[in-house]
Amino acid sequence: MRWELSAEQADFRSVLADWLGGTCPPETLRGWLDAGDHASFEERFVCEGWFGVGSPEDLGGEGGGLVELALAAEELGRRAAPSAAWLGSMLALPALAGMPEAAKALLADGVTTVLASSAGVVPTAETGVTGDGSRLGGTVGTVLAADRARRLVVPVGGERPSLQLVEVDQPGVRIRLRALTDRSRSVADVELDGAHGTAIPLEGPEVLEAAALRAAVLVAADALGVMEQMLDSTVEYTLQRKQFAVPIGSFQAVKHAAAEMLVKVESARSIVYLAAASVEAGHPDAPLHAAAAKAQVCGAASAAADAALTLHGAIGYTWEHDLQIFYKRAKLDAELFGSPAAWNDRLADRLALVPGAPA
Repeated sequence: MRWELSAEQADFRSVLADWLGGTCPPETLRGWLDAGDHASFEERFVCEGWFGVGSPEDLGGEGGGLVELALAAEELGRRAAPSAAWLGSMLALPALAGMPEAAKALLADGVTTVLASSAGVVPTAETGVTGDGSRLGGTVGTVLAADRARRLVVPVGGERPSLQLVEVDQPGVRIRLRALTDRSRSVADVELDGAHGTAIPLEGPEVLEAAALRAAVLVAADALGVMEQMLDSTVEYTLQRKQFAVPIGSFQAVKHAAAEMLVKVESARSIVYLAAASVEAGHPDAPLHAAAAKAQVCGAASAAADAALTLHGAIGYTWEHDLQIFYKRAKLDAELFGSPAAWNDRLADRLALVPGAPA
């Protein structure tokens, strides 16, 4: 499968990058993170029309598809923008295709609706929630942006796994915020005790598999943006920092380390865009492409974060330097919705066995 960005998609990425540059500069971002304030960015993102980009117009979106969502995730990662509510909502959206009014409330009115699946594993129906729509019980740990949500798409286990749309503001729903090292995202435990839900008229396993592939692509795209930012800041720093009266960027070992980061970035970009297009088109190999993107790109971003920290030296460890923000985000991306090892296992499960050479 061969694919590349269209002129319109490249323009979209450029315009969004400019908007984020004006809306989320480093000093503003630090103010939000220090105050624990994600709402300021989330409200502007919705009000200025970005939230619906990449979602169907008949559901209240602005049009486009998963490629546009991946481009948005890349730019959000590049700025370390508080985007947990957006990502959680984009993962819930496949379920809301069976409830158009709920989808329109999310995309057009900003009624944040997130998938109640643990952020540390690949989304599945095995969440620990049981019951029917009239009474749901169980706990789902570390749900991305649950503290930001007004509605939850809750997978319910059992002989026939199903999905329920649950209003957060009701008796029987408790949200317990959990601390993250990466302050640009948030997770919370969801506790249900007799909560009421509305059945979503779609097959739960199919919707969750679609959500898993979207999660793989969008988290990989976020990691790509983070990696690009770390590369840029590292090159800039190595050209300024001097030892023996010359920039450290002139040393061969530093050049090699930066070149390795660049190779990771360029290869990651190809993987992410291809995976996004493949999943959007329903290509037969889409599960393989998505798994490769999540495993390879997030693994590369984690390694690039370590390299960036090494090249920055002691200053990279300080709270005052922006690198620590992106370092933590890259490390969370590596584990978000499944580790590279988990996605490599999925990749291996879907590959045909190759006969070995005769003895």
